Amino acid sequence: MLASLKFHWRFAVVAAFLMLLFAVLVIRMMLIQVVDIDGGLSFLQGQGKARTVRMETIPANRGMITDRNGQPLAVSTPVVTIWANPKKMQASPEQIRQLAKLLEQPYQRLHKKLQRYKNKQFVYIQRKISPALAEAVFALKISGIYGREEYRRFYPAGEVTSQLLGFTNVDNVGQEGFELAYDSWLQGSDGSRKVVKDLFHRTIKVINHIEEAKPGNDLVLSIDLRLQYLAYKELKSVVKHHRADGGTAVILDVHSGEVLAMVNQPSFNPNDRRNMEIASVRNRALTDVFEPGSTVKPIAVMAALESGKVHAHSKIDTRPGYVKVGRKTLLDPVNYGVIDVTKVITKSSQVGMTKIALSLDQETIPGMYMRMGFGQYLQTGFPGERTGRLPERTKWRPIERATLAFGNGVSVTALQLAQAYAIMANHGEKIPVSLLLQDEIPASEKVVDAQYADAVLEMLKTVVKPGGTAKKAQTESYSVAGKTGTSHKVGRRGYEDGKYLSLFAGMAPADNPRLVAVIVVDDPKGKEYYGGEVAAPVFSKIMSGSLRMLNVVPDKLTTNSPSAVSRSNYVAGR
Repeated sequence: MLASLKFHWRFAVVAAFLMLLFAVLVIRMMLIQVVDIDGGLSFLQGQGKARTVRMETIPANRGMITDRNGQPLAVSTPVVTIWANPKKMQASPEQIRQLAKLLEQPYQRLHKKLQRYKNKQFVYIQRKISPALAEAVFALKISGIYGREEYRRFYPAGEVTSQLLGFTNVDNVGQEGFELAYDSWLQGSDGSRKVVKDLFHRTIKVINHIEEAKPGNDLVLSIDLRLQYLAYKELKSVVKHHRADGGTAVILDVHSGEVLAMVNQPSFNPNDRRNMEIASVRNRALTDVFEPGSTVKPIAVMAALESGKVHAHSKIDTRPGYVKVGRKTLLDPVNYGVIDVTKVITKSSQVGMTKIALSLDQETIPGMYMRMGFGQYLQTGFPGERTGRLPERTKWRPIERATLAFGNGVSVTALQLAQAYAIMANHGEKIPVSLLLQDEIPASEKVVDAQYADAVLEMLKTVVKPGGTAKKAQTESYSVAGKTGTSHKVGRRGYEDGKYLSLFAGMAPADNPRLVAVIVVDDPKGKEYYGGEVAAPVFSKIMSGSLRMLNVVPDKLTTNSPSAVSRSNYVAGR
């Protein structure tokens, strides 16, 4: 009996002690959580927040690049960058295999990377993947794998506008083209916010914004994407057909100086640069210079008309089909006999052009080239733009004066040549060229009297007619004026045998030009390499399609053509 009482007494003491201890713990918890004695509540809350509340950078959206009609050419799309804290990673080999498979990475490479950085707190797993793929990564529930919201640049027109736009690097910094030239304009300013993150570093709640992100400014190019696609398609076709090394096409608005299309071959896809070749990145229309050959003969003739030494119907004796200048013999394909200045252009006579050039003062033709913009920057703001070469001489040798008149010894870019033809098309008025959309047409500068520019334009109309060198430049619905050119390529050791540039520069409609286009085909292979055979047909297709897209009224009609119906409807509806 006594033993039983002792047992119950001891049990009661232990039970009382445990109840007292529980009461003390409850009171202590209440003091911590309610009264916050000794800052205990603040400490626990701070520890919780330290694991979930973060200051997060809000990436700024890079400005959009559009064509003149608002069509997007370069846009920024939301993406997620996957990174890891190797010190906190807890993943089985199977999870790492699944991660590698999702990201299309070799398992061994990913495994070695994680091992190499196992003592670090940060390593990139994969930059800028789609949000959907990121969600699949987080679904693996790998501790220590996180995501960061970013932007990735996307180019809707792909290779069609690649050399103009250029591209950005993985950190969204411009590297080439307009992305580089206007990088500070397009770049935005990042913001910041306080957020609550989950276990996988995903934002589950925004507490407040500290600073709003400021998006970059948009950039509007002068390019018309419709004309850009057309020019790209036709240029790519001719380069492929003639197995050429490359090519360039430029379309210029005569009245505003705006570039409506600028395309090159070869090109590249800026959205997938894994197989990109460096040679395909450059914008040849502004970075490559070449001897323009016979395409500058009209400019030399314009200088001759201005000098008063000749006029459109002055007679030039080209017999017997060649002329000697010093030790050089300059030839025509046939003996044209006695012809006028207009026919010198129609037939592209070397002999006739030589005799005209040698009748002028030595500075007359170089001076006209300079007024046309040769040897000078066009101030487009495009990275890598070149000036070409216009020689300066205190004394010109006769052979230099002769060859300069038909495009040897001078080098230009395709856009410089287009501007020179735009001056002739615009009655001698020079308007600065622009690759950006103009709010208003800039002031023009008269560089040659209209009577001389107009006289040369009349001569250029004969080049595309029967008997001229560019019959294939004609279009069904629009009158055309222009000039062919075929020049030897210049290499390190001078002119390269059997390698040519096929050129055509022209304008339409001929009586009231709206557009100028320049076509350059680099080293076409095969029997056809003359400008009239290779470049002129491309000009015809590009110019005809471009004028239709711009709703320019046809000025050359046949009663049976569809264009005649369109014209009659237009007149009736006026």
